[in-house]
Amino acid sequence: MQRRDFTGSRLRRAVYDPASRQLDLHWEGGRVDAYRPVPDAVWRRLCSAPNPATYWEDRIAEEYPKVRAMAGPLPPPAPTRPGPSLQDLFGSAGPADEGGAPGPEGPVDEPGSERGRDPA
Repeated sequence: MQRRDFTGSRLRRAVYDPASRQLDLHWEGGRVDAYRPVPDAVWRRLCSAPNPATYWEDRIAEEYPKVRAMAGPLPPPAPTRPGPSLQDLFGSAGPADEGGAPGPEGPVDEPGSERGRDPA
């Protein structure tokens, strides 16, 4: 059994069984559509298509009969722990931080200012 996960498409996963030539398509929202008999060449073209959902509409949906799916819907994705916010990483850049605030090297000398000149 071969499997391919997709991102950025309504189609989330395709599972293909070469022995039975069955193709199961797992969609966003949990729907599973299954088709048989689907040739290996169609499976390969689906996997390499720039937009797999469009390829399904154009080449699979009306060409092959629907059958019962091999597996149920995809399990929900595992929860992800949020990372630190940009403010946590870089601090805030409010009005007090603008114009002349000391950086890592100290105060910035403006052209024409008296700061940094030798008083002698």
